Amino acid sequence: MTDIFTRTTDDGDGQSSAEGPRKGRRLSRGTKVLIVLASIVVGILLVAIVGVGVWASRLAATFDDNATTIEQAFPDESTRPVADETGAMNILLMGSDSRADPTTVDDSAASDQRTDSMMLVHVDADRKAVWVMSIMRDLYVPIPGHGEAKINAAFAYGGSALTVQTVEQLLGVRIDHVAIIDFEGFKGMTTALGGVDVSSPQAFTARGHSYVEGVNRLEGDAALAFVRERYAFPDGDFTRVENQQAFVKGLANTVLGRSTLTDPGKVSDFVTAMSPYLSVDAGFDVGTIGSLAFSLRNLDSSTMHFFTIPTAGTGMVGDQSVVNVDQAGLETVKAALADDGLAAVVAAD
Repeated sequence: MTDIFTRTTDDGDGQSSAEGPRKGRRLSRGTKVLIVLASIVVGILLVAIVGVGVWASRLAATFDDNATTIEQAFPDESTRPVADETGAMNILLMGSDSRADPTTVDDSAASDQRTDSMMLVHVDADRKAVWVMSIMRDLYVPIPGHGEAKINAAFAYGGSALTVQTVEQLLGVRIDHVAIIDFEGFKGMTTALGGVDVSSPQAFTARGHSYVEGVNRLEGDAALAFVRERYAFPDGDFTRVENQQAFVKGLANTVLGRSTLTDPGKVSDFVTAMSPYLSVDAGFDVGTIGSLAFSLRNLDSSTMHFFTIPTAGTGMVGDQSVVNVDQAGLETVKAALADDGLAAVVAAD
């Protein structure tokens, strides 16, 4: 079986839109950020400062007022797997690639948008660990009603609802919540935090920014360039993914650090900067996120585990290069997801 815990994913590049956030806004092209727990982190922050009463309520209202609701996030109930009985939770995170359509496709309509990033976040039933599985955008899979295609085409064919249906049928588990993240919000988050310390395994330059081997303090455009660059490396996407995961760890350490949690101004700036660029299903509001966050109050970067859906190399379908599914490896992951047993799969790898 392919090493299912390879730290890799496959994301497209592109320039972010400079258009400001608004309801029904366009999501920037190349939105493949690996801020895999951004929505949960916001909840953790809200819980952490709940003792300040009215101010915390206002901050929660800021999140609910600014985050966009995905009007039709899920497919018809008759097509869906049964709800998980273990108490675990599955969250599908996406970044949208808007090539031509001027509006965000966050329902079941077709468009020219693609999801340049897709990740399943599995929260263990005992809330002691979180598993983030990258789903490669070129993975060749069945898309309900459209035959086989790259998985990122599901969003173009039918928005969030068809994407959820595709992932649920691929993995055999129910998706509980959906979140779509815009890259512009990523830049704002890092700036609001005053930068994020990220360890780079090598020195390189990208998009007018230079990075040293070791710890780099990154924010704004410099942080964006760090996680997007692939052309500076001989192995392209492989090093880029390592950099993205290093950044996520740095972000988690920064957000969950005492210097952030004890600074109301920094918390407020973070939530204000992030929430306008986040689209979530109707049930994933501050109350739900806050409840989940409280159950994850002992979460730190050591309890967040990253891996990639099992793949079996690349191939060609017509004139398209695709990524093939490692079916045997996928069956192992599916069984582990169903039984809330990813930890055992990791230990056996």
